[in-house]
Amino acid sequence: MADFIRLYLTKFDRWSSPKFLAGESYGTTRAAGLSEYLLHQDGIYLNGISLISSVLNFGTIRFAAGHDLPYILHIPSYTAAAWYHKKLPADLQNGTLESAVEQSRKFASGEYTLALMKGDKLTPGERSELAKKVARFTGLRPEFVVESNFRIVVYRYFKELLRDQRRTIGRYDDRLEGVDIDSAGEAAEYDPSYAAVQGAFTAAFNDYVRTELKWETDIPYEILTGKVNPWSYARQQNQYLNVSEPLRQAMTQNPAMRVLSMNGYYDMATPFFATEYVFSHMGLDPSLSGNISFAYCDAGHMMYTRKSCLDSLDKAMTELYTNALRTPPAGGKSGPSTLK
Repeated sequence: MADFIRLYLTKFDRWSSPKFLAGESYGTTRAAGLSEYLLHQDGIYLNGISLISSVLNFGTIRFAAGHDLPYILHIPSYTAAAWYHKKLPADLQNGTLESAVEQSRKFASGEYTLALMKGDKLTPGERSELAKKVARFTGLRPEFVVESNFRIVVYRYFKELLRDQRRTIGRYDDRLEGVDIDSAGEAAEYDPSYAAVQGAFTAAFNDYVRTELKWETDIPYEILTGKVNPWSYARQQNQYLNVSEPLRQAMTQNPAMRVLSMNGYYDMATPFFATEYVFSHMGLDPSLSGNISFAYCDAGHMMYTRKSCLDSLDKAMTELYTNALRTPPAGGKSGPSTLK
Protein backbone atom coordinates (compact mmCIF):
# COMPACT_ATOMS: atom_id res chain seq x y z
CA MET A 1 0.00 0.00 0.00
CA ALA A 2 2.83 2.39 0.85
CA ASP A 3 4.52 1.62 -2.46
CA PHE A 4 1.30 2.34 -4.35
CA ILE A 5 0.84 5.69 -2.57
CA ARG A 6 4.43 6.75 -3.22
CA LEU A 7 4.25 5.78 -6.90
CA TYR A 8 0.88 7.50 -7.34
CA LEU A 9 2.18 10.74 -5.85
CA THR A 10 5.16 10.58 -8.19
CA LYS A 11 3.37 9.61 -11.38
CA PHE A 12 0.60 12.21 -11.04
CA ASP A 13 2.67 15.03 -9.51
CA ARG A 14 0.76 15.06 -6.23
CA TRP A 15 3.58 15.33 -3.70
CA SER A 16 2.48 18.81 -2.63
CA SER A 17 -1.19 17.82 -2.30
CA PRO A 18 -2.92 17.16 1.05
CA LYS A 19 -2.92 13.47 1.95
CA PHE A 20 -5.61 11.62 3.89
CA LEU A 21 -6.31 8.00 4.70
CA ALA A 22 -9.67 6.43 5.53
CA GLY A 23 -10.05 2.94 6.94
CA GLU A 24 -12.96 0.84 8.11
CA SER A 25 -12.84 -2.11 10.51
CA TYR A 26 -9.55 -3.96 9.92
CA GLY A 27 -8.88 -1.15 7.44
CA THR A 28 -8.39 1.05 10.52
CA THR A 29 -5.65 -1.34 11.64
CA ARG A 30 -3.93 -0.89 8.30
CA ALA A 31 -4.44 2.88 8.17
CA ALA A 32 -2.93 3.40 11.63
CA GLY A 33 0.07 1.21 10.87
CA LEU A 34 0.47 2.76 7.44
CA SER A 35 0.65 6.29 8.87
CA GLU A 36 3.88 5.43 10.68
CA TYR A 37 5.29 3.31 7.84
CA LEU A 38 4.77 6.07 5.28
CA LEU A 39 6.51 8.57 7.53
CA HIS A 40 9.57 6.43 8.27
CA GLN A 41 9.89 4.52 5.01
CA ASP A 42 9.03 7.20 2.45
CA GLY A 43 8.98 10.53 4.30
CA ILE A 44 5.27 10.91 3.48
CA TYR A 45 3.40 12.94 6.09
CA LEU A 46 -0.38 12.58 6.28
CA ASN A 47 -2.75 15.45 7.00
CA GLY A 48 -5.35 13.22 8.60
CA ILE A 49 -6.91 9.80 9.06
CA SER A 50 -10.58 8.81 9.29
CA LEU A 51 -11.08 5.63 11.33
CA ILE A 52 -14.52 4.08 10.89
CA SER A 53 -15.40 1.32 13.39
CA SER A 54 -11.87 0.96 14.73
CA VAL A 55 -9.81 -1.96 15.94
CA LEU A 56 -6.29 -0.78 16.73
CA ASN A 57 -5.46 -3.17 19.56
CA PHE A 58 -6.80 -6.71 19.15
CA GLY A 59 -6.19 -7.32 22.84
CA THR A 60 -9.34 -5.28 23.48
CA ILE A 61 -11.64 -7.64 21.55
CA ARG A 62 -10.07 -11.12 21.84
CA PHE A 63 -11.76 -13.10 24.62
CA ALA A 64 -9.44 -15.50 26.42
CA ALA A 65 -9.09 -17.15 29.82
CA GLY A 66 -7.12 -14.92 32.18
CA HIS A 67 -7.58 -11.90 29.91
CA ASP A 68 -10.32 -9.73 31.43
CA LEU A 69 -9.99 -6.57 29.34
CA PRO A 70 -12.44 -7.49 26.53
CA TYR A 71 -15.13 -8.42 29.05
CA ILE A 72 -14.84 -4.96 30.59
CA LEU A 73 -14.82 -3.07 27.30
CA HIS A 74 -17.89 -4.85 25.90
CA ILE A 75 -20.21 -3.98 28.80
CA PRO A 76 -21.32 -0.56 27.42
CA SER A 77 -22.07 -2.18 24.03
CA TYR A 78 -24.20 -4.79 25.81
CA THR A 79 -26.02 -1.92 27.50
CA ALA A 80 -26.70 -0.25 24.16
CA ALA A 81 -28.07 -3.48 22.71
CA ALA A 82 -30.24 -4.15 25.76
CA TRP A 83 -31.52 -0.57 25.66
CA TYR A 84 -32.54 -0.93 22.01
CA HIS A 85 -34.33 -4.24 22.65
CA LYS A 86 -35.96 -2.89 25.83
CA LYS A 87 -34.27 -5.30 28.20
CA LEU A 88 -32.94 -2.82 30.77
CA PRO A 89 -34.56 -1.88 34.11
CA ALA A 90 -36.94 1.07 33.95
CA ASP A 91 -34.57 3.73 35.29
CA LEU A 92 -32.07 3.01 32.50
CA GLN A 93 -34.62 2.12 29.83
CA ASN A 94 -36.68 5.28 30.19
CA GLY A 95 -33.68 7.57 29.70
CA THR A 96 -31.71 8.21 26.55
CA LEU A 97 -29.30 5.74 24.97
CA GLU A 98 -26.41 8.09 25.74
CA SER A 99 -27.40 8.28 29.42
CA ALA A 100 -27.57 4.50 29.77
CA VAL A 101 -24.25 4.07 27.97
CA GLU A 102 -22.51 6.67 30.13
CA GLN A 103 -23.65 4.96 33.33
CA SER A 104 -22.46 1.67 31.90
CA ARG A 105 -19.04 3.14 31.10
CA LYS A 106 -18.65 4.18 34.73
CA PHE A 107 -19.72 0.79 36.04
CA ALA A 108 -17.50 -1.15 33.61
CA SER A 109 -14.37 0.91 34.25
CA GLY A 110 -14.96 1.16 37.99
CA GLU A 111 -16.80 -1.36 40.12
CA TYR A 112 -16.82 -4.14 37.50
CA THR A 113 -13.10 -3.83 36.78
CA LEU A 114 -12.25 -3.93 40.49
CA ALA A 115 -14.43 -6.99 40.97
CA LEU A 116 -12.75 -8.90 38.13
CA MET A 117 -9.37 -7.99 39.60
CA LYS A 118 -10.36 -9.88 42.75
CA GLY A 119 -10.91 -13.00 40.69
CA ASP A 120 -11.81 -16.04 42.78
CA LYS A 121 -11.41 -14.03 45.99
CA LEU A 122 -14.85 -12.42 45.65
CA THR A 123 -16.95 -13.19 48.71
CA PRO A 124 -20.40 -14.80 48.31
CA GLY A 125 -21.99 -11.45 49.12
CA GLU A 126 -19.86 -9.64 46.56
CA ARG A 127 -20.68 -12.25 43.92
CA SER A 128 -24.39 -11.85 44.54
CA GLU A 129 -24.27 -8.05 44.28
CA LEU A 130 -22.03 -8.16 41.20
CA ALA A 131 -24.39 -10.55 39.42
CA LYS A 132 -27.29 -8.16 39.95
CA LYS A 133 -25.34 -5.17 38.67
CA VAL A 134 -23.95 -6.94 35.60
CA ALA A 135 -27.48 -8.14 34.83
CA ARG A 136 -28.74 -4.58 35.26
CA PHE A 137 -26.41 -3.22 32.56
CA THR A 138 -26.62 -6.17 30.15
CA GLY A 139 -30.27 -7.21 30.22
CA LEU A 140 -29.26 -10.78 31.10
CA ARG A 141 -30.44 -13.02 33.93
CA PRO A 142 -28.31 -12.83 37.10
CA GLU A 143 -28.14 -16.64 37.05
CA PHE A 144 -26.58 -16.59 33.59
CA VAL A 145 -24.07 -13.97 34.72
CA VAL A 146 -22.98 -16.21 37.61
CA GLU A 147 -22.85 -19.28 35.35
CA SER A 148 -20.55 -17.29 33.03
CA ASN A 149 -18.28 -16.41 35.97
CA PHE A 150 -19.28 -12.75 35.46
CA ARG A 151 -17.48 -12.72 32.08
CA ILE A 152 -19.88 -12.51 29.14
CA VAL A 153 -18.38 -13.67 25.84
CA VAL A 154 -19.87 -11.66 23.00
CA TYR A 155 -20.99 -14.70 20.98
CA ARG A 156 -22.98 -15.95 23.93
CA TYR A 157 -24.57 -12.55 24.31
CA PHE A 158 -25.88 -12.66 20.74
CA LYS A 159 -27.80 -15.79 21.67
CA GLU A 160 -28.76 -15.04 25.25
CA LEU A 161 -30.28 -11.54 25.19
CA LEU A 162 -33.45 -12.54 23.30
CA ARG A 163 -33.42 -16.26 24.03
CA ASP A 164 -36.85 -16.07 25.63
CA GLN A 165 -38.17 -14.78 22.28
CA ARG A 166 -36.30 -17.44 20.25
CA ARG A 167 -34.31 -14.66 18.57
CA THR A 168 -30.63 -13.78 18.19
CA ILE A 169 -29.01 -10.39 17.60
CA GLY A 170 -26.39 -9.29 15.08
CA ARG A 171 -22.64 -8.81 15.49
CA TYR A 172 -22.20 -5.98 12.99
CA ASP A 173 -25.45 -4.37 14.09
CA ASP A 174 -27.13 -5.71 17.20
CA ARG A 175 -30.42 -4.02 16.36
CA LEU A 176 -31.10 -6.74 13.80
CA GLU A 177 -32.65 -10.05 14.84
CA GLY A 178 -32.20 -13.58 13.55
CA VAL A 179 -34.00 -16.90 14.01
CA ASP A 180 -32.21 -20.19 14.78
CA ILE A 181 -33.68 -23.66 14.53
CA ASP A 182 -32.24 -24.40 17.98
CA SER A 183 -33.05 -21.73 20.54
CA ALA A 184 -31.15 -23.66 23.22
CA GLY A 185 -27.79 -23.41 21.45
CA GLU A 186 -24.81 -21.50 22.78
CA ALA A 187 -24.00 -19.51 19.62
CA ALA A 188 -26.13 -18.08 16.83
CA GLU A 189 -26.38 -19.96 13.53
CA TYR A 190 -25.62 -16.80 11.54
CA ASP A 191 -25.19 -13.08 11.88
CA PRO A 192 -28.47 -11.43 10.83
CA SER A 193 -26.73 -8.08 10.33
CA TYR A 194 -24.30 -9.67 7.85
CA ALA A 195 -27.08 -11.54 6.08
CA ALA A 196 -28.93 -8.23 5.66
CA VAL A 197 -26.14 -6.68 3.55
CA GLN A 198 -24.19 -9.57 2.00
CA GLY A 199 -26.35 -9.89 -1.09
CA ALA A 200 -26.73 -6.15 -1.58
CA PHE A 201 -22.99 -5.46 -1.29
CA THR A 202 -22.07 -8.34 -3.60
CA ALA A 203 -24.58 -7.30 -6.26
CA ALA A 204 -23.54 -3.63 -6.06
CA PHE A 205 -19.84 -4.41 -6.45
CA ASN A 206 -20.31 -6.81 -9.35
CA ASP A 207 -22.51 -4.28 -11.11
CA TYR A 208 -20.04 -1.46 -10.47
CA VAL A 209 -16.94 -3.18 -11.84
CA ARG A 210 -18.77 -4.27 -14.98
CA THR A 211 -20.93 -1.26 -15.83
CA GLU A 212 -18.79 1.60 -14.49
CA LEU A 213 -15.22 0.30 -14.67
CA LYS A 214 -15.84 -1.93 -17.73
CA TRP A 215 -13.83 -4.71 -16.06
CA GLU A 216 -15.40 -8.04 -16.87
CA THR A 217 -14.38 -11.33 -15.29
CA ASP A 218 -15.91 -14.64 -14.29
CA ILE A 219 -14.01 -14.60 -10.99
CA PRO A 220 -16.49 -14.63 -8.05
CA TYR A 221 -16.45 -11.65 -5.72
CA GLU A 222 -16.14 -12.82 -2.12
CA ILE A 223 -17.37 -10.14 0.26
CA LEU A 224 -15.58 -11.79 3.22
CA THR A 225 -12.94 -14.48 2.83
CA GLY A 226 -10.09 -16.13 4.66
CA LYS A 227 -8.14 -16.48 1.42
CA VAL A 228 -6.34 -13.14 1.72
CA ASN A 229 -3.08 -14.71 2.86
CA PRO A 230 -0.35 -14.88 3.89
CA TRP A 231 -0.02 -11.94 6.25
CA SER A 232 3.13 -11.64 8.33
CA TYR A 233 2.69 -11.09 12.06
CA ALA A 234 6.37 -11.49 12.84
CA ARG A 235 6.59 -8.16 14.66
CA GLN A 236 3.61 -9.08 16.85
CA GLN A 237 4.63 -12.65 17.62
CA ASN A 238 3.40 -13.88 21.01
CA GLN A 239 1.33 -10.73 21.55
CA TYR A 240 -1.88 -9.12 20.39
CA LEU A 241 -1.67 -7.06 17.23
CA ASN A 242 -1.54 -3.43 18.36
CA VAL A 243 -1.04 -0.49 15.98
CA SER A 244 -1.82 2.24 18.48
CA GLU A 245 1.91 2.67 19.11
CA PRO A 246 2.77 3.25 15.41
CA LEU A 247 -0.12 5.73 15.32
CA ARG A 248 1.27 7.53 18.38
CA GLN A 249 4.67 7.75 16.71
CA ALA A 250 3.14 9.18 13.54
CA MET A 251 1.12 11.77 15.47
CA THR A 252 4.11 12.73 17.61
CA GLN A 253 6.54 13.15 14.73
CA ASN A 254 3.92 14.80 12.54
CA PRO A 255 2.02 16.99 15.05
CA ALA A 256 -0.18 18.51 12.35
CA MET A 257 -1.88 15.18 11.59
CA ARG A 258 -5.45 14.81 12.81
CA VAL A 259 -7.42 11.67 13.56
CA LEU A 260 -11.19 11.22 13.45
CA SER A 261 -12.66 8.16 15.18
CA MET A 262 -16.22 7.28 14.18
CA ASN A 263 -18.15 4.72 16.21
CA GLY A 264 -21.51 2.96 16.11
CA TYR A 265 -23.27 2.37 19.42
CA TYR A 266 -24.73 -0.91 18.11
CA ASP A 267 -21.45 -2.27 16.75
CA MET A 268 -20.39 -5.50 18.49
CA ALA A 269 -17.49 -6.20 16.10
CA THR A 270 -15.43 -3.17 17.19
CA PRO A 271 -17.02 -1.87 20.42
CA PHE A 272 -16.86 1.90 20.94
CA PHE A 273 -15.62 1.64 24.54
CA ALA A 274 -12.69 -0.48 23.35
CA THR A 275 -11.76 2.27 20.89
CA GLU A 276 -12.01 4.90 23.62
CA TYR A 277 -9.79 2.76 25.84
CA VAL A 278 -7.11 2.45 23.16
CA PHE A 279 -6.96 6.19 22.51
CA SER A 280 -6.80 6.98 26.22
CA HIS A 281 -3.90 4.54 26.65
CA MET A 282 -1.73 5.58 23.72
CA GLY A 283 0.60 7.66 25.85
CA LEU A 284 0.06 10.62 23.53
CA ASP A 285 1.43 13.92 24.80
CA PRO A 286 -1.37 16.20 26.10
CA SER A 287 -0.35 18.89 23.61
CA LEU A 288 -1.61 16.60 20.83
CA SER A 289 -4.89 15.51 22.42
CA GLY A 290 -6.80 18.13 20.43
CA ASN A 291 -5.77 16.35 17.22
CA ILE A 292 -8.18 13.51 18.02
CA SER A 293 -11.94 13.86 17.63
CA PHE A 294 -14.73 11.33 18.16
CA ALA A 295 -18.13 10.93 16.57
CA TYR A 296 -20.89 8.49 17.54
CA CYS A 297 -23.89 7.17 15.67
CA ASP A 298 -26.89 5.10 16.75
CA ALA A 299 -26.13 2.45 14.15
CA GLY A 300 -23.84 -0.55 13.79
CA HIS A 301 -20.43 -1.45 12.36
CA MET A 302 -21.37 -0.34 8.85
CA MET A 303 -23.01 2.80 10.14
CA TYR A 304 -23.34 4.32 6.66
CA THR A 305 -26.14 1.84 5.90
CA ARG A 306 -28.31 4.24 7.86
CA LYS A 307 -28.93 7.29 5.70
CA SER A 308 -28.84 9.81 8.53
CA CYS A 309 -25.51 8.39 9.71
CA LEU A 310 -24.12 8.44 6.18
CA ASP A 311 -24.92 12.14 5.91
CA SER A 312 -23.37 12.85 9.29
CA LEU A 313 -20.26 10.83 8.48
CA ASP A 314 -19.84 12.91 5.35
CA LYS A 315 -20.08 16.06 7.45
CA ALA A 316 -17.61 14.79 10.08
CA MET A 317 -15.04 13.78 7.46
CA THR A 318 -15.43 17.09 5.66
CA GLU A 319 -14.73 18.87 8.94
CA LEU A 320 -11.62 16.71 9.38
CA TYR A 321 -10.33 17.67 5.94
CA THR A 322 -11.07 21.35 6.50
CA ASN A 323 -9.58 21.53 9.99
CA ALA A 324 -6.49 19.51 9.06
CA LEU A 325 -5.52 22.13 6.50
CA ARG A 326 -5.72 24.92 9.05
CA THR A 327 -3.31 25.78 11.86
CA PRO A 328 -2.56 22.67 13.97
CA PRO A 329 -4.88 22.51 17.02
CA ALA A 330 -3.83 23.43 20.53
CA GLY A 331 -4.02 20.98 23.44
CA GLY A 332 -7.35 19.89 24.79
CA LYS A 333 -9.22 16.89 23.49
CA SER A 334 -12.13 17.53 21.19
CA GLY A 335 -15.46 16.73 22.80
CA PRO A 336 -17.52 13.82 21.46
CA SER A 337 -20.24 14.50 18.94
CA THR A 338 -23.20 12.27 18.24
CA LEU A 339 -24.18 11.38 14.70
CA LYS A 340 -27.91 11.08 14.19
